Amino acid sequence: MALSTLKIWALLNAIASVSLAVPLSTTKAECDRTALTEAADAYIAAQIAGKVEPLKNILGDAWKYQQNNKELEAEKGVLSKALKIDHRRTNYDMTDCATYTEYISADSANPYVIGVQIRHGEDKKVNMIDVIASTTNSWLFDAKKTLQYVQQEKWDPIPKEKQDKREVIKAVGDAYMDMWSNATAHETIPWGTPCTRLEGSAYTGKGKPDDSCKPGIPSNHNQAPNTHRRYVIDESMGSVSIFCVWEHMMMAADSHEFRLEGGKLRYVHTMTECGGKQCKL
Repeated sequence: MALSTLKIWALLNAIASVSLAVPLSTTKAECDRTALTEAADAYIAAQIAGKVEPLKNILGDAWKYQQNNKELEAEKGVLSKALKIDHRRTNYDMTDCATYTEYISADSANPYVIGVQIRHGEDKKVNMIDVIASTTNSWLFDAKKTLQYVQQEKWDPIPKEKQDKREVIKAVGDAYMDMWSNATAHETIPWGTPCTRLEGSAYTGKGKPDDSCKPGIPSNHNQAPNTHRRYVIDESMGSVSIFCVWEHMMMAADSHEFRLEGGKLRYVHTMTECGGKQCKL
């Protein structure tokens, strides 16, 4: 673990202990990466086809589908649309047996930037598909620009000896999410340099070594605390995906993903969907 991470760990742990986050669960059964991969691939196949059928063999008996923080029938959600996938990246949580997939369809007729958390039960079957689907009217939405910026980034696996601990990755994500309701949260975040934030299609990166994720961080900290957080953590990617309710912007459905490299924040990706209406602060 990086020295800087050790120095901030006590503060991060304190913030995490008072956060309104949903606690991490523990899975008794051994997690099967093959099953996780098959489910993530089947989900993308279903999205390309615009049909749920490719998922049938990997779904548990009581599985649920949630889109933009609302439970509904999968056949009535974005999975009913056949999308051309221009970008896809899947991260694996081998502790909670879950995956997070970020994918983009830059087709002007059907533009989407989507995040999906897929959770497995002890029988290795999928018991939850949790989707944040941003499209026209979502916060700062432009799928083509988002695709352009994503393709500039380097998300290589991190060597085992350089990986940050799971608890540290989660605590940094929570500290960032707490900035809207905690005036000191930003002080505990290990800001990296360079660090780039992709917020919808707005990008803080200029391709320079001093790129920063700090521009635009909240100055008004008396806002809602971004509740109902759900996590997928992949230590090999230094990544935590957090889905939540973004209360201070129209109770929006929100996805934030963070990547740490060497104990420092390197990338932030966000997507925010406001119930089909145009997102406004």
